[in-house]
Amino acid sequence: MRSMKLALSVATATLIAVGAAHTAEVEVNMMNMGKHGMFQLEPSFLKVAPGDTVHFVAKDKGHDVESIPGMLPDGAQPFKGEMNKDVSVTFTKPGVYGIKCNPHYGMGMVALVVVGDPSSNLKAAESVNQPGKAKKAFEELFKQIGQ
Repeated sequence: MRSMKLALSVATATLIAVGAAHTAEVEVNMMNMGKHGMFQLEPSFLKVAPGDTVHFVAKDKGHDVESIPGMLPDGAQPFKGEMNKDVSVTFTKPGVYGIKCNPHYGMGMVALVVVGDPSSNLKAAESVNQPGKAKKAFEELFKQIGQ
């Protein structure tokens, strides 16, 4: 009995260590000028696995990041970072997440994070009405899902 408990404990610890070893951390920069123009989240398109963490780094002042209503999978928690502050978000629910810099949303400062299988909320996320340049930016980002 004691050896069985020990074997179960070792197996559980191994599974936890393997799971933790496979989570990734990705950095997205909030910038005044990026390789695609003014007011950018770079990279603006990410594919990550459930449990991965994205660090949004305030490289330049005047930016924040937050989730976009209607562009989150069911059960996912919305988030809102503070102006000029880095924020880390761990994405646990599979699906599509729309991200914006609130002051520069209409100028196209957006990102799309695809966590695992995007199908749970892809159609709903694509149907969200976007202001100004964010509309075109998201059209381009959604095209990258199938690539």
